[in-house]
Parts: sequence; structure tokens; C-alpha cells
Amino acid sequence: MAKQKNPARVGAGVYEGLFSKLYDNFFSNEIVWPFTKLAIKHLRLFSYSFRARTGLVSLKPEYAHCVFAGAFLGKSLGYKKISVIEFGVAGGRGLTALEKHAEMIGREMGIEIEVYGFDTGKGLPKSDDYRDLPYIWREGFYKMDVEKLQKRLRSAKLVIGDVNETVPKFFNDYNPAPVAAVMFDMDLYSSTVPALRMFEADDARLLPRIFTYFDDIGTSIFDYDYCLSEYTGERLAIREFNEQHDNKKISPHFGLLADKFKESWYSRILIVHLFNHAKYNEAIFDKEVDYSAELSL
Repeated sequence: MAKQKNPARVGAGVYEGLFSKLYDNFFSNEIVWPFTKLAIKHLRLFSYSFRARTGLVSLKPEYAHCVFAGAFLGKSLGYKKISVIEFGVAGGRGLTALEKHAEMIGREMGIEIEVYGFDTGKGLPKSDDYRDLPYIWREGFYKMDVEKLQKRLRSAKLVIGDVNETVPKFFNDYNPAPVAAVMFDMDLYSSTVPALRMFEADDARLLPRIFTYFDDIGTSIFDYDYCLSEYTGERLAIREFNEQHDNKKISPHFGLLADKFKESWYSRILIVHLFNHAKYNEAIFDKEVDYSAELSL
């Protein structure tokens, strides 16, 4: 029987494969890697998908990585289409970057990627709840010029309104492809909680593992005056979600955290695991391959 290749690997560049093999023995050297990274990023070496996977794109690398990871999983599991989402669009810099990543990665990997952006369109709502960190966030911050942004978008769709109302109706109103990646930039605890309810949808609406980026869980030395904690903001919303769901958990991306050269955004990428999803246990690597052979001398 012919070996069945993982469809997400088909078309991968020969040079990219060679680079991956040489990484541990040469390119991962502390002196060599910074220069190698700059060369790949600024000379745009290798495919866009490879640079997205490794975070070596100029615009929102954290978004690019999540889109690639979601597309890889979707393609591996046989999906023809997936969706990627941003909560908290504001001026649109993140959404336009997400749109570009989806277009480039989708084309290279042979999977259609839909893009959606959720926002009130009016900026942050007023809140006196300590969990919303009102000492940082104020009413009206990040107001959107909806008409101006609409003209900039090529394919992404805006979902305007209060997330308490738009999230419950989203799947019926838009009939999106299964969700593969979600970027959270809601700032407020009270806005993040209803956004996380998206992961309570039926299996058919979601991939079994969803790659997420949380902008406001704190990773920068410049966040010293924010005084973020486990009991406020996005971190509290995540903790409560995990406490309320036995078979759905949001976990750090330990693969990224174990990387030798950690970027600041690695700790902001988390994975939503849907353990009861019909496809959670489905194999994603090459079929018909005996990996135990790698252990033989």
C-alpha cells in the first residue's frame, strides 16, 4: 500500500525541510540564530506558511502563527474551509493583518480561510467593575471608524454589536466554516467571558483544538503599571471557563514555551482543547508510518 502523506505537508519546500533538519545542529546556535532569523524575515526566504509557522513575518507574527496552526490542523483533518476570528477590532490593524495571513496561508496550503472581526464599533463600554480594570481601560477607548475600515477590508466580515448578543447568534447568522483560531483583544473581563462562550458551540462549528491569542494577559516589562492578576481581566475569564467546563480546557501552548528562543508573544498563545470533540483523537501525522523505526540503531 502506498504511503499516505499528511495533506498539510504536501507541497512543502525541499529547502524548508532541509532547514528544519539542520536547525538543531547548526541554525539553533545562540550566535547563528539571531542573524538567520533576520535573514529569513527581511529577505522573505522560504514560503509564507513556513515564516508564519516560525513567527518570522513582520506583521502580527502571533496572529500568523495561530492561522498557520489552525490551517495545518484543519487540512490534516480533512476540512475544506476554516474560520479565524478577532475579538476587539478597534482601528483594524489586527484584522487586516489576519486577513492577509489567511489569504497567503490559505492559498499555499490549499484550504479556504474565512475571517471575522467582532467589535462594538463604539469603543470600550463604561465599567466600574474592578474585574474590568477600570484603572487602565476607559469608556470609549479604541473606537472604530466602521465605514473607513469596511473600505479597507477585502474579504473579512465585521460583526458589530455587544458580544453578549452577537456571539449567541453568530453561527446561525453567518454560518461560518469551523473555527480554527481566535484572537482576543477585548481588554475587559466582562467582554471576554461572553466571547469565550463561542467554544460551547456544537462540534461541527469548531475544530477539536483551537489556537488562541490573548493580548491582555501580560508578558511585557512595560506592563509593570498594569498590575495584572489571576483575579481580573482575561486571566480571570480563562480561569473561570476552565472551572466551569469539565471537557473543554484552555491551556498554555507548552510546545512554544519549551522553545529555545522564546518570543514575548509565545506565552500569550493558548490552545482550547475540546476533549469530547468527535475528531479530537483523529491522527494528524503521516499515515502508514512506523515512527518506532526512528528508535532503531
